[in-house]
Amino acid sequence: MKEFFVPAVVTPDPDANATDLLVDRVRQTPNGALFALPTADGGWSDVTAAEFHRQVKALAKGFIAAGIKPGDKIGFMCKTRYEWTLVDFATWFAGAALVPIYETSSPSQVQYILDDSEAHHMIVETAEHFSRYDEVAGDLPNIGHVWQMHLGDLEKLASTGEGVSDDELEARRSAAVGSDLATLIYTSGSTGVPKGCILTHSNFVELCRNATVSMSQIVNPQSSTLLFITTAHVFARFISVLGVHGGVKIGHQADTKQLLSALGSFKPTFLLAVPRVFEKVYNSAEQKAEAGGKGKIFRAAADVAIAHSKALDAGHVPLGLKLRFALFDKLVYGKLRAAMGGRVQYAVSGSAPLGLRLAHFFRSLDIRILEGYGLTETTAPATINLVDKFKIGTTGPALPGVGLKIAEDGEILVKGINVFAGYWKKPEATAEVMEGEWFRTGDIGALDDDGFLTITGRKKEIIVTAGGKNVAPAALEDPIRANPIIGQVVVVGDKKPFVSALVTLDSEMLPVWLNNNELDAQMSLTEAAQHPTVLAEVQRAIDSANSRVSRAESIRKFTVLATEFTEASGHLTPKMSIKRHVITTDFADVIEGMYSGAPETQGISLQ
Repeated sequence: MKEFFVPAVVTPDPDANATDLLVDRVRQTPNGALFALPTADGGWSDVTAAEFHRQVKALAKGFIAAGIKPGDKIGFMCKTRYEWTLVDFATWFAGAALVPIYETSSPSQVQYILDDSEAHHMIVETAEHFSRYDEVAGDLPNIGHVWQMHLGDLEKLASTGEGVSDDELEARRSAAVGSDLATLIYTSGSTGVPKGCILTHSNFVELCRNATVSMSQIVNPQSSTLLFITTAHVFARFISVLGVHGGVKIGHQADTKQLLSALGSFKPTFLLAVPRVFEKVYNSAEQKAEAGGKGKIFRAAADVAIAHSKALDAGHVPLGLKLRFALFDKLVYGKLRAAMGGRVQYAVSGSAPLGLRLAHFFRSLDIRILEGYGLTETTAPATINLVDKFKIGTTGPALPGVGLKIAEDGEILVKGINVFAGYWKKPEATAEVMEGEWFRTGDIGALDDDGFLTITGRKKEIIVTAGGKNVAPAALEDPIRANPIIGQVVVVGDKKPFVSALVTLDSEMLPVWLNNNELDAQMSLTEAAQHPTVLAEVQRAIDSANSRVSRAESIRKFTVLATEFTEASGHLTPKMSIKRHVITTDFADVIEGMYSGAPETQGISLQ
């Protein structure tokens, strides 16, 4: 059993709470920009630490004047925007705690989280959000105030707190200690009913203070990032709080269709994204080059970039490779860097493994993708590749103050400053995942001799075929999903004679690919799911993935569905992870058909 523990580099302070992170930042750099807001002319207007602090205090006083009590929980439904972190810190200053709700949640999900968390109040961003709350409001008698941001309720609140003294606010702000509740974040429900994770003030304070030291080249007052993944998720939430502590300037763009233009104007120094974003960037660039008759040039440039990165790891780049790399740097790489703002040096990636090919490709663009690993229960990061401690193909070493252990069955266990205080009102569920101070993640992985962690799959998702072969779906799904026309892949085969897969097509990339392959770009998903050329492309992606595993682990049959897995359909979580148990239930007949004499590949229309 291999075990690593990285000692904390900052002395813990059990009396500190999350508001101290902002107070310390204002003391250090009051005039430094902490945020930037989009302007009407397409530019950005900075918000200094002192100004953010002023707005936080004003809103916190409004909360207190409205009757918010210490320990109250406030439901919050809002997309990624500046006000998210403003409300977060104002809630902490008032002595309360947020319960984030994904902006895409259904009325029943809203009801469940507000009811289970015993929330006292609710904040919604839009009229549409309010309508979803209002649909179930009759079943939520304990909700007091419901503030609607689109009606200007936050501004009204801030204007009503003038009667609250600075002394009263300071008493509220400083009352919480490290062991107190900072937030309740509900799991996505990808493996069952969502559970509320109790994250404490110490989880945020100690992790931020230690991570800032180990990530100082990325997190500092000279750096900036543009957030576009949802702040309701612990990943972006932690980066937002970390940014306040580290003095990072943060902008927001929730509409991914506007992302490229926002990157061009904001010019961040690092990004926070999931692997699917990097796959989309690469695939879009490739298909755009193909459409312009430069597909061969792009693919050659990609091969050179990957070879260049591997040569760097080997310690020597041959002269010929250097010359080819310099040529493609002008023709291809420079344009891609410019499209991402021109200043991005690092990207922090999590939630799923990033393929080696993409990691090497972006590394040669001088954009180092620092893969990390963590869960809601670990306040986001447990491990991350660092600028000076970096291995492609791994999720890096443990952060300071964090320990890692691999159990006999391969399960990853985590302990330390980031581990949550348990599941809200679920002591049995908490006991199931805690082994003393060690948290059982449910993920399977390995530690190398330097303490770098590699993830191989989810323990509950391991498929055991009828022949007794253990198969980790992610090892097949991740490389297949990198294909431009493929949206999602779900590998199946538990207790079956061989492995099969359900495949969906990417409706955004499909028309471009069809056009580049001289096919009808207006082809429907139903038609594409049965088209021989499309099926052949899917087969090519599956063959490539199969080449990485043994015959017993390889995919022998697949079905292309004439539908997409979405959050709205109930098949994806808000962070775009597949809900495997829901998919295998909803498509049980299709799956069974692949084991009852159906042809090896097929496209199925599901209307």
